[in-house]
Amino acid sequence: MADSLLFNPRTYDPAQFDPETRRLLRATVDWFEDRGKRRLIEDYRTRAWLADFLAFAAKEGLFATFLTPASAAGHKDQRWDTARIAALNEIFGFYGLDYWYAWQVTILGLGPVWQSDNAAARARAAELLAQGEVFAFGLSEKTHGADIYSTDMLLTPDGNGGFSATGSKYYIGNGNAAGLVSVFGRRTDIDGPDGYVFFAADSRHSAYHLVKNVVDSSKYVSEFRLENYPVGPDDVLHTGRAAFDAALNTVNVGKFNLCTASIGICEHAMYEAITHAHNRILYGRPVTAFPHVRRELADAYVRLVGMKLFSDRAVDYFRSASSDDRRYLLFNPMTKMKVTTEGEKVIDLMWDVIAAKGFEKDTYFAQAAVEIRGLPKLEGTVHVNLALILKFMRNHLLNPAEFAPVPTRLDAADDTFLFEQGPARGLGSVRFHDWRPAYDAYAAVPNVARFREQADALCEFVTTAAPDEAQSRDLDLLLAVGQLFALVVHGQLILEQARLTDLDQDVLDELFSVLVRDFSAYAIELHGKDSATEAQQSWALGAVRRPVVDEARSARVWERVEALSGEYEMAP
Repeated sequence: MADSLLFNPRTYDPAQFDPETRRLLRATVDWFEDRGKRRLIEDYRTRAWLADFLAFAAKEGLFATFLTPASAAGHKDQRWDTARIAALNEIFGFYGLDYWYAWQVTILGLGPVWQSDNAAARARAAELLAQGEVFAFGLSEKTHGADIYSTDMLLTPDGNGGFSATGSKYYIGNGNAAGLVSVFGRRTDIDGPDGYVFFAADSRHSAYHLVKNVVDSSKYVSEFRLENYPVGPDDVLHTGRAAFDAALNTVNVGKFNLCTASIGICEHAMYEAITHAHNRILYGRPVTAFPHVRRELADAYVRLVGMKLFSDRAVDYFRSASSDDRRYLLFNPMTKMKVTTEGEKVIDLMWDVIAAKGFEKDTYFAQAAVEIRGLPKLEGTVHVNLALILKFMRNHLLNPAEFAPVPTRLDAADDTFLFEQGPARGLGSVRFHDWRPAYDAYAAVPNVARFREQADALCEFVTTAAPDEAQSRDLDLLLAVGQLFALVVHGQLILEQARLTDLDQDVLDELFSVLVRDFSAYAIELHGKDSATEAQQSWALGAVRRPVVDEARSARVWERVEALSGEYEMAP
């Protein structure tokens, strides 16, 4: 029997969605399956541009249907629906991150447009999507990275209500082919935040100069330069502080996609790894007969299940967000930071088992092992997102507020708030519902109860041994605290989704045995930090716990893992 927790192209039926969404998701899977594994790997190895894939997407209206909000829609199936966007992220990750990347940077490029009141630019974007064009997000620069305060893209007023733009951008996906590039710059005649401008450029314009692809990949991560590029009123998307907010709010929308791409990569790699290991005989026994191999593969499996549960539940908070409910601002960097780093652990655990097989050029695993590293490093590093998560820690742990329950959000609705997020500030005032009931509901599950002890201990740390003013400038110490807090949030949404989906309790218990070990490891890391006080060191050692061991439970979970052998292999 197929494992219902993992994506499997052989059995995939997204029945939770409307007919057109189901058709497009299934058509995408079928396109990749018909293409076959040999062609998929060869295109990856030869760094071929994705022309065939983009032609398929254009023919089916895939990007136009999924990425045109209802306010700009040309037909009833077009909307911005985070649930089905997440489903497509997973499919793209499953078959190759290059495909996902072209889609992802299109999403980023559209962000400033859909947040804009410029009707002409919105209409142009909708038409370009309908034509099958891709988009790009011109924010980063070679010298400044994503430090948008220091942009050197300069707009000089032309005296006719427009500008002449000159400057370079770096790390810009789709910069070789984008019908519209959303470019961030600043005016030469106005200092400070009032001088910021977001404008639309066309990569085919004679004043747009493509310099190079800065990576050795099918992903075209461009450097481009504008030389006296004419920017008319119809090209201006945002000015002043609104341009700055549009940049950050676009990243809020875009970085959520990293988690489900990571999940797709891990799922495909898992089928390959477990099938290989289970059918390889070593010293007269299958590799999967060795206890350490079983532990590593079972850990990889439950970590992957945890990634899926957290991400699925985070979708609901994203879709239910409003100006009065900004909880997504915590769960979003969690998906970007925590889920993607879990993906690295999943791949590493499997790679330790399959060893040299993971390097072979005819495997998906070889590219998965490379591509999984990129996701934690996109849309802000792990450290940047951990620092962001810390802003919410005290309110989340100690100062809950009342909120109506958030349901599972699979309805065919347009997520309008994502383009109406408003000013990108006030994070410290965001409130959250009480995290404890999610844990209380599973108090009878041994390792959930054990982890709850550690979560309660973290609350004690925040109230009695929190970093002082000097330590608050020690980012190395703060990041260790952030990892501990992230685990509590990770566990909370996993438990909420487990209850909504009636997750098998053996799998949940085994997953939380891993989280107990993780919390203990981060506590020991905190203990060893140079600036940790005696009180913090004592707390750290006191927070270490041993998971509850249950050999029968572990054996039942292993049976689920073992059953993945031969469940899916991509056609040649």
